[in-house]
Amino acid sequence: MNAHPLHPFLARAAAVASEVAAGVPAEVRSDAPTPCGEFDTRTLINHWVLYTSHGLEHRARRVELPAALVDRDFTADADWRAAYAAQLERAVAAWGEPTVWEGDVDLGGSPYPAVGIARMLILELLLHGWDVARAVGAEIVVDEELALLVGEIVAENSELFRQYGGFAEPVAVPEDASAWERALAASGRDPHWKG
Repeated sequence: MNAHPLHPFLARAAAVASEVAAGVPAEVRSDAPTPCGEFDTRTLINHWVLYTSHGLEHRARRVELPAALVDRDFTADADWRAAYAAQLERAVAAWGEPTVWEGDVDLGGSPYPAVGIARMLILELLLHGWDVARAVGAEIVVDEELALLVGEIVAENSELFRQYGGFAEPVAVPEDASAWERALAASGRDPHWKG
């Protein structure tokens, strides 16, 4: 059986996130501001690591995240970057089984299509990956095809995400903005944000 057509995109998004994590300097201030106004750097990284690696695997396996993971400060571990990369590999492998993409995933009593969950997790990997990179002065490189997919997923979910405070209002960008800049702006992020 072949993997779902979105699986390679998920794998690429995870690889980008892993590269961003590897570029986070050891001396970063944990209380430094981020493009996510409600998160400082430590909170943002912990949220990103939890939901895009552990959450990604747990969603595939249809099991809840244990409290020990939810409450964990991943940044307290000196090797969190390597641990994140390894967990991302496990999570992407879990989504490699075609049947994982079928049916629904329980989101706290609300069933949601597995494909939709995977699409939203691609957003989490890359949008929060950009947030982390921007906050710590690291780099993020998102190819055109992946950027176009992110823009498509943002457009599909923007109304819902704004309703729950996940996205701010869209940011204006010039006509010659890249697909990635347009996706960021549509999610309420200023592509030129600086802390």
